[in-house]
Amino acid sequence: MKLPLQINRSWQPRVAATATRVPSSSIPRVHIRRPSQLARNKIAWNLQGLKDNSRMRSYGLNCLHQTSFMHAPIRRPQCEMTGQVPYSTKAAIPQEPTIHSIFEEKTGTWQYVVADSSTRDAVIIDPVLDYDPATQIVSARTADSLLSLTEEMGYNIVRILETHAHADHLTAASYLQDHLTRRQGHRPPICIGKRIQGVQRLFSQVYDIPANEYEGVFDKLLDDDETFDIGNLRATAIHLPGHTPDHLGYKIGDNVFCGDSIFHADIGTARCDFPGGNAHDLFNSARKLLGLPDHVKIWTGHDYPPEERGTPVPWMTVHDHKKNNRHLEDGITEEEFVAMRRERDAKLGEPRLLHQSLQVNIRAGHRPKPTISGQSLLRLPLKLKGVEW
Repeated sequence: MKLPLQINRSWQPRVAATATRVPSSSIPRVHIRRPSQLARNKIAWNLQGLKDNSRMRSYGLNCLHQTSFMHAPIRRPQCEMTGQVPYSTKAAIPQEPTIHSIFEEKTGTWQYVVADSSTRDAVIIDPVLDYDPATQIVSARTADSLLSLTEEMGYNIVRILETHAHADHLTAASYLQDHLTRRQGHRPPICIGKRIQGVQRLFSQVYDIPANEYEGVFDKLLDDDETFDIGNLRATAIHLPGHTPDHLGYKIGDNVFCGDSIFHADIGTARCDFPGGNAHDLFNSARKLLGLPDHVKIWTGHDYPPEERGTPVPWMTVHDHKKNNRHLEDGITEEEFVAMRRERDAKLGEPRLLHQSLQVNIRAGHRPKPTISGQSLLRLPLKLKGVEW
């Protein structure tokens, strides 16, 4: 079964971000309202043959701008504060980054912009491209909010970082790269762990994707413990297998962006039942993270807050996870963890956007090559249950 993608080209993005006070284990939020500074309203994918004249409504995006301003004045978001000043991740130590955490509600994904305040160099981690499986419409309201933020802050994006090939949302890496290249005059590389090649080969066979659509699409394949600079900041790629075999985290200062490894303490950890996933590996990856100093912040890739918490939270400290994480608190053995994880995973359904996400994400966010009719098609497997057909 093949479904055509439709690209929404004629919408006008606006950002209306709201947030409220979160538990003490996390951070205070502020209400932020600002118009997009972006004049570009066309999605960066090749749009020949695709027409869509619908307009997107203004939308709500749960967005945390955690910033510190240490230099000449720039245009800032207008903040309506409710009892708390904006939280800043910027410590007195100059090697600590400025971090903006942006939550995409439909897929429960945390996206991050991490910047060196002294040089304005920055990276974007795990960006989301909007996709409606009911209509097959792809749009870029979430990605354009990232572009607006980075333009407002005067950031120079030097890399786009993926923690792994996501199975629950389409990556906006290629879209952002195209727009940023035109804006900045240089092309920020899309980076991912070196084991992505095995994942690409596996799923290219599942979805019959030709090699020329996935080979070499990532600009930089990172080695384990490879370091790179973000201005004056030093970042390190950390191999965190378990959820997927290619999974990386990124340590920047006293912060680790762990992707789909550890979630908020009341959720625990990510599933391990994808091809190449392994509960033993995830336990060891989690212990690697919890072996860091207690004050280090672990920034998660997703949050699905239970009703009693209500509000998504981007980070918790190593100390808080060791004391409170329901899957990893002190005293839980590897055998207990693996048994728990396997039992839970056996009851989980597949992610809503599994097939669409993997086909786009192993292409580094590029859409499938258009057919002779000009349409980009995604494959969905049919499952016949008790039907002879």
